[in-house]
Amino acid sequence: MSTTDTAAHHITLTTPISREDIEDIRVGDVVFLDGHITTCRDVAHRRLIEYGRELPVDIRDGAILHAGPIIRVVDEDRDAFEVVAVGPTTSMRMEMFEEEFIARTGVRLIVGKGGMGPGTEAGCAAHGALHCVFPAGNAVIAATEVEEVEGGYWRELGMPETLWIFRVKQFGPLIVSIDAEGNNLFEQQKVVYNERKERALAALEQKVRYIK
Repeated sequence: MSTTDTAAHHITLTTPISREDIEDIRVGDVVFLDGHITTCRDVAHRRLIEYGRELPVDIRDGAILHAGPIIRVVDEDRDAFEVVAVGPTTSMRMEMFEEEFIARTGVRLIVGKGGMGPGTEAGCAAHGALHCVFPAGNAVIAATEVEEVEGGYWRELGMPETLWIFRVKQFGPLIVSIDAEGNNLFEQQKVVYNERKERALAALEQKVRYIK
C-alpha cells in the first residue's frame, strides 16, 4: 500500500507492497516504510542464488535491508531482541546477485547504501521493484524506527548476516535511487557531473592558458 502526505511531501509505503503502489514513484523521491523489513546481505544472497537454498522467510511484496545490524539479546529463551544500530551495507556488494534475487523472491523494496548497477536496474524494471538509499551516518536513528525485532533466521551465520525481521514505523528517509522503470539516479547524476566538469575545465583553461 502507498499513501502520500501532501503536507509533509513524502510517500509512505506499507508492506505488503504491490507493483501499483510504486509505479508512479521516481528516482529522487523520498519514501518511508511502515510494516516489515528483513535484513539480507551477502551470504543470504549467495545461499539463494549460488546454492539454491530457499530463504527461511517470505519476502514477496516485501522489503529487504542491506545491513548488518547490532542486536542486543534481551531474553534468549523468549527470542527477545532489540536493535542498537542498523547501518546500511554498501549495496553494490549484492549487485551480482540482485537481478535474479528480485526475480526469484518477488521483493518490492531494496534498501541499502550507495548505488547499484545494470543488473538491479533490469530487475527493478522487469519485476517492479525499487532500490532506495538510507542516508549514511544514521545507524542509531534507523534503530529508533524499528518497533520490534520479530525474529532472526540463519543465526548460525553470525549477527551481521542473520536475516532479522524488523517491524518498522516511518523507516527512512529512503531516497529512491532506482525506480520501477529502471531509471538510475546515480547514473543520471554522473552524466550531470561530467557535463559540469567539462565546462569547469574549459573555463579554467581560459584562465591559466598563459602559464607555461
